Formats: sequence, C-alpha cells, structure tokens
Amino acid sequence: MKTRFAMTLMALLPILAACKAQDGTANTATPTEPATPAAAGETAAAAAATENAAAPSPSASARPTGPEPVAGTDYVVIENGQPFQPATGKIEVAEVFGYVCPACAAFQPLIGPWKAGLPSDVSFVYVPAMFGNTWDDYGRAFYAAQSMGLQDKTHEALYAAIHAQQTLKGERGRDSVEDIAKFYSTFGADPKQFAATMSSFAVNAKTNAAKQFAQRSGVTGTPSVIVNGKYLVKGKSFPDMLRIADHLVARERAAKGN
Repeated sequence: MKTRFAMTLMALLPILAACKAQDGTANTATPTEPATPAAAGETAAAAAATENAAAPSPSASARPTGPEPVAGTDYVVIENGQPFQPATGKIEVAEVFGYVCPACAAFQPLIGPWKAGLPSDVSFVYVPAMFGNTWDDYGRAFYAAQSMGLQDKTHEALYAAIHAQQTLKGERGRDSVEDIAKFYSTFGADPKQFAATMSSFAVNAKTNAAKQFAQRSGVTGTPSVIVNGKYLVKGKSFPDMLRIADHLVARERAAKGN
C-alpha cells in the first residue's frame, strides 16, 4: 500500500503550490485531478513514474546541480526574513505544508528522502500552514503529535489516511477533533489527551508562530520551501525546487565561511 501510495502521488509532481490560502479553504487549481485510489489507477501511476524518472530529486552525493538560481525567477528574496527556529551554526530549510493539500502529499515522497540526506549543518523544519478551518485543525494536530513524540511516526501516515485511504476527509470535508485524535490513537496517543493538547496554550503559541512565519515570508500556497528565512523557493517542478534549495543552502554555507 505504501509503495502504491507513493507512486500515485508521483502523478502530481509537476504541480507547484497547488493549495492556496483563500478564505480558509484549499483552492486546488491543478492541471490534473488530485490523485486518489478512485481517480488514479496503476496506469496513471506508472506513466507518472516514467515521466519523472528523468528529473529525480537531488541526493546528498549530487549537491548542488544545474545552473545557479536567479532571483525573481527561481526564488524570491524575503525582506528582513528570519529562520523559523534559529539554531547556532545551522542553515534552516523550512517546508510550509498542509496535510489536506494534495500537492503537499505529492511532494512528501521527494522531500522526505531529500531531508534525510541533508548535511549536518542544515536544520530542516516542517511548518504547518494555518489557512483557517480544517488547515488549522491539522496544524494543531501536527504540534500536538510533536509534543507527544509522534510526529515522525505519523507524518506520512496522515497524508496516506487523507489522500489514499480516505479514512479522514481532509479537503473533502472537515474532520472533527475526535476523528483526528482517533487517528493518532492508533499510534499510541490517548485520544482525550490528544484532543486536549490540540487546544492547549503551548500548541496555540506554536500555531500562531507558524502563521506569522508564513505571512512574513510571503507564503500564499503550499508546498513552500524557505531557505534560512531569506529565500522563498519557486522552481518549475518539485525536483527543481529541491535543486534550487540545494544551491541556496550552499550559498548560505559559503556566506558563513563553512
């Protein structure tokens, strides 16, 4: 199931920032239908995998590649930008994402392995997009899971529950807090405690910080990649976004004299 889910999501690789902030809802303006078990079969998945084989995501042994990125075309300079979670000696890469966003679900099979191969001087952080309504519910769930040590175990599984298995509604409706807590209970969380944590002061503070970061970084859609708080990556495809991010990380490393 996990392999089939990843292949299905590959069909959305050419889609960039398909989920946008618009009155607290996901506006999925894409050239193809969102990939779900009912809408994307084995043929479409296989064709997508073949189409994207020529543009793999960058790996740790092949960074950076391609031409130097150009401001305004490949990335936007964020005025007075700051990292989301500054760490001494670290270059931050942040992904602003939404669990309900089909494009973010499609991006995860690329950015997950890319994140795992980052050098030790790079700090990667996920930042949930707080676009309102169900986006905010899942943003709070992200931080509740993080506080309970469940985020790493559940990140990809939650995408699968929404977009492949459809045991959660995501953008197709609005899951209740109880529904979301029930999902996390399958990974060991007490559902009542999880629901309470979602509305806690600590989680509210983190979601407010996430919203402010996205706003000051000029994020209007997901997935968005931000390097060291300074650069909002654009790119022509998902692999191109990661290629550009590699260059910008290298630029920041050179600026620090590392």
